[in-house]
Amino acid sequence: MNSRFFVDRPIFATVISLFIVLAGTMAIRALPIAEFPDIVPPEVSVNANYPGASADVIAQTVAAPLEQSINGVDNMLYMHSVSSSSGSVSISVTFAVGTDPDQNTINVNNRVQAAMATLPAEVRAQGVTVRKRSSSMLQVLTLDADQRRYDTVFVSNYALVNVIDELKRLPGVGDASIFGSKDYSMRVWLKPDKLAQLGLTPSDVATALEEQNAQFAAGAIGDPPYGEGVEMRYTVTTQGRLTTPEEFGNIILRADSDGSILRLKDVARLELGSQSYTQVIRHDGKPSVAIGIYLAPGANALATADRVTAKMDELSKRFPDGLAYSCPYDTTTFVRLSINEVLHTLVEAFILVFLIIFLFLQDWRATIIPCLAVPVSIVGTFGGMYMLGFSINTLTLFGLVLAIGIVVDDAIIVIENVERIMRTEKVTAHEAAARSMKEVAGIVIAVVLVLCAVFVPVAFMGGLAGEMYKQFAVTIAVSVVLSGIVALTLTPALCALLLRPHHHEPVAPLRLFNRLFEKITGRYTSGVSLLLRRGALTALLFAVILGATWQLFAHVPGALVPDEDKGTLLALAMLPEGASQSRSGEVMTQVDKI
Repeated sequence: MNSRFFVDRPIFATVISLFIVLAGTMAIRALPIAEFPDIVPPEVSVNANYPGASADVIAQTVAAPLEQSINGVDNMLYMHSVSSSSGSVSISVTFAVGTDPDQNTINVNNRVQAAMATLPAEVRAQGVTVRKRSSSMLQVLTLDADQRRYDTVFVSNYALVNVIDELKRLPGVGDASIFGSKDYSMRVWLKPDKLAQLGLTPSDVATALEEQNAQFAAGAIGDPPYGEGVEMRYTVTTQGRLTTPEEFGNIILRADSDGSILRLKDVARLELGSQSYTQVIRHDGKPSVAIGIYLAPGANALATADRVTAKMDELSKRFPDGLAYSCPYDTTTFVRLSINEVLHTLVEAFILVFLIIFLFLQDWRATIIPCLAVPVSIVGTFGGMYMLGFSINTLTLFGLVLAIGIVVDDAIIVIENVERIMRTEKVTAHEAAARSMKEVAGIVIAVVLVLCAVFVPVAFMGGLAGEMYKQFAVTIAVSVVLSGIVALTLTPALCALLLRPHHHEPVAPLRLFNRLFEKITGRYTSGVSLLLRRGALTALLFAVILGATWQLFAHVPGALVPDEDKGTLLALAMLPEGASQSRSGEVMTQVDKI
């Protein structure tokens, strides 16, 4: 392309930059926001219940068949199962990073269905659930009630009916669940002495419950085809499932020939309570109901948290008197603070770079050009991040901070060469810009290619570190490519429009800076000349620097990410085998904010 093309067509060059800025601006609104890139492998959870069974029985009759069937599913990395004495089993299947969670769920469900025939009938009756799960917990909400008015069983069921479904429908929410859910259940406390006296067993009671607590389709009277004289049709309705302790107490266990009837209330105590009491949640020392909010893959954490808060504020207006909600654990608090700090650093880097440009170029017109060109490259980078499936996180923002000092170099190369030609050849800015692009266009392209050669190979690193730092390096590479495009299009056009020949001396502070800089440059040149004449000294100094670098590299501790205090404390208690009937022996004690 002719070197004068964009110099003669500044409007076309401006349109290209505006297109880059618009693409980046729209991408900012659509990009997910998170603390770090999504590097957690996707998981699929398989859950089943075997009421009344011990952890060992569940492990042998439910967990083992499911594990054998699921093992080896496509892209699976590993599998973990937990069987508890409360009658539940949970199997977590972890897959390779980058695989489709929906397809993983389908593959696991197919394996589970193949194993259903080998499971106990009680497990098949209740069903086995298979769902994708995000291990990224967004928030923990608590519903706190006046204990004199509502117990935790009522609050848990209120949350299940009125809150959980509302939260699950919010965009960005992958899942919402109640920790230690206390679903309403009819609890039947049998009296063994009376059962033995009357010759009954618990299985007799269970059989009576199954037979008399059922939903029946009784049909209809007068349904076609019918004979003559039938004028009305009636649907027969019967009593459905029992709901109160009194109705369950009237279940007939035995009817003798003398007319006597033995009912369930004669041999048992009945109460409406919770299905399970194995978990107790406390908030500020008081019993509470906790709701875990999980982030959907690729969702915007900050926007999702705002939606959850807004929805809870809306729902709280309909809460019964004495019921309120709070959010003791919110991961977005740290994300907001981290991103705000990086944004402050980004603004400070902009200001510092532009001050340095003005200090060295000493021309406000020349300073305006990189002030216009650099934001185009930085904002346009968000468009590249969107196309590559990245997110706005601390690493990509840190990459942009570093990119500010890099992308400005392309504009400065063009500006300084235009000013040199104007000063030495005494031509107009338009002609100087055209000649400058003929000289430096290849240099700008070479700079872009060299910088890409430095950062792009990081994208091919493996493991968690590779997935994490890939976004950091590729973000810089995208900004460098865009800066090269801007330096070849917008920058020469702006030089032709804005630059003027210098006909004045700089002000006193700038003259003082120039003299100081010339002295430092002279001393630096003398030092380089000294080192060039004494090769042995140069080699010795280089060896010392390498040795010091190696020592520092060996002693500085390494980590995937820097340690940060997020203001939370997680405690995990490991109980001995005899103290817990759970196969894993793991008990999460409490989550507190400090």
